[in-house]
Amino acid sequence: MITCHLKYVIDPYQLAVFEDYGKRWIKIVNRLGGQHHGYFMPSEGANNIAYALFSFPSLTDYENYRKQMFSKDDQECVEAFKLAEDTRCIISYERTFLSPLFE
Repeated sequence: MITCHLKYVIDPYQLAVFEDYGKRWIKIVNRLGGQHHGYFMPSEGANNIAYALFSFPSLTDYENYRKQMFSKDDQECVEAFKLAEDTRCIISYERTFLSPLFE
């Protein structure tokens, strides 16, 4: 299993837009074979940092998701990317891949 951890720097004045963006990607990731673990929005502390976690059974499955995600044929992905681009609700992001450890 591979888990993607995303750290977002977001526009704190566009939280509602970013939440819409996140809800779209939760559905997309799940539809394309992953398991989304949710978005974690600012609460106490920094008002411009959010996180997301999602997993795929393998790195190969993640790479297949990436191919599908960037396909211009997937209208849901196109619309989600356009939302972020048009509103600039995301200032930057960092992506890290993790392997979970269980008992």
